[in-house]
Amino acid sequence: RSSYYLLSHCLSLSVSLHNLNLLFSRLCVFPRWVSVAVSLQLWTATFLHNAGWLKILAIAYFFGSFLNHNLFLAIHELSHNLAFSTPVYNRWLGIFANLPIGVPMSVTFQKYHLEHHRFQGVDGIDMDIPSCTEAHLVTNVVSKSIWVIFQLFFYALRPLFLKPKPPGYWEFINLFVQIALDAAMVYFWGWKSFAYLILSTFVGGGMHPMAGHFISEHYVFKPEQETYSYYGPLNLMTWCVGYHNEHHDFPRIPGSKLYKVKEIAPEYYEGLESYKSWSQVIYMYIMDRAVGPFSRMKRKATKSE
Repeated sequence: RSSYYLLSHCLSLSVSLHNLNLLFSRLCVFPRWVSVAVSLQLWTATFLHNAGWLKILAIAYFFGSFLNHNLFLAIHELSHNLAFSTPVYNRWLGIFANLPIGVPMSVTFQKYHLEHHRFQGVDGIDMDIPSCTEAHLVTNVVSKSIWVIFQLFFYALRPLFLKPKPPGYWEFINLFVQIALDAAMVYFWGWKSFAYLILSTFVGGGMHPMAGHFISEHYVFKPEQETYSYYGPLNLMTWCVGYHNEHHDFPRIPGSKLYKVKEIAPEYYEGLESYKSWSQVIYMYIMDRAVGPFSRMKRKATKSE
């Protein structure tokens, strides 16, 4: 494993344990904010049931996309059980947060995401790494632009093709609850309301500032650095997912407190390459010929893995 990987994942040994222990706590306001975001997005969907398609698309891109991506990243927080000390409560809240997204993904996301943390960069296990097909086909400005627009599909479908896992009990609950909400939305308010939710998810995960974190987190723009943090204003809307080096070093600390990790141990983070704009990251990714889906650090799986 690279020296950077070993450094970044062992630094907890040299950081003040007393100060860090204060950060390992649940975020009590988390369920309230999730409830507000879910309620606001579902209300917006019903409000648009008779709107024109151009208006629906515009509101989906400039408003709904931010809410749905916020909820997607709330599900990311919940996959680490950061809202409640009892895991099942986090799972139920994740299923609830999933509702406006329109497609059941909360439970399945947790399965693959925890492997991403435990086996970061390990070929065949970490499904955050693009496939060889993506790397060979997405090689120029046009193909990279298309890839960015549809990256949410690649992100969601890649594990199902490369490393499918049998669905479990909770995934069926996630599926049935989501189908019930979607069916109710169509039955009572019509297809336009449902389309608004799906469009909010799609555009918010594509050529959109919020989606820049998909690229900024682990795509290698500088040799020898595997993970990158973002210290910009959109952290306020994304549960501070931009503090990504800090998150991988301490995944049990809620995102809203990760800035304190950087304050406690600035010597471990201030010297690393970081970003202040996710939109700029998307632009650099598309325009830089030396960067593409292949720009990831990969490791071979060991026998124990």
